[in-house]
Amino acid sequence: MFEQLFKSIQEKVTLNEDDKEVYKSFFIPKKLRKKQTLLQEGDVCIYNAFVENGILRSFFTDEKGNEHVVQFAIEGWWITDLSSFLTKSNSIYTIEALEDCELLLLTMEAREALMDKIPMFERYQRLLLQNAYIANQARINSTLTETAEEKYIKLGLAYPGIIKRVPQHMIASYLGLKPETVSRVRKQINTRI
Repeated sequence: MFEQLFKSIQEKVTLNEDDKEVYKSFFIPKKLRKKQTLLQEGDVCIYNAFVENGILRSFFTDEKGNEHVVQFAIEGWWITDLSSFLTKSNSIYTIEALEDCELLLLTMEAREALMDKIPMFERYQRLLLQNAYIANQARINSTLTETAEEKYIKLGLAYPGIIKRVPQHMIASYLGLKPETVSRVRKQINTRI
């Protein structure tokens, strides 16, 4: 455990060997089984979760009972309801394991203390937030302007291997498409390969 986290940190900021034990002392290791939830809609999100192994999804359910996937998190990614986490408000999302997962959980208090203890962690967090904001803008643009095929291809690039790991109806939900459209696009792409 911690290999993916240390790799992620090192990709963005300097990671000293001496700091590794300090990092370990602030995170809570957690295992989730497939279909277990990390966060339930309506609860306050108390963790920012780093994925060491496995895949999770964040989704909400509309008034008609339809699920809308807003994020997948694979190895090396973070997942939380940032608004609920930062403001201590009730979450509108559920976060669920799609596979057995190994996570590293960080509470708000531990996050703040870790940033005080290791200032580079604050820079790392800032860079993550910047990248998340940029990715969110790109996703909005994609939703508004790209074809179903372009969305599908970009998903495969952003989340390597996800197409084989996640059910088609969840991929369709994330892309804002109907499952039959995703099936058609998948067939078109496979015939060209």
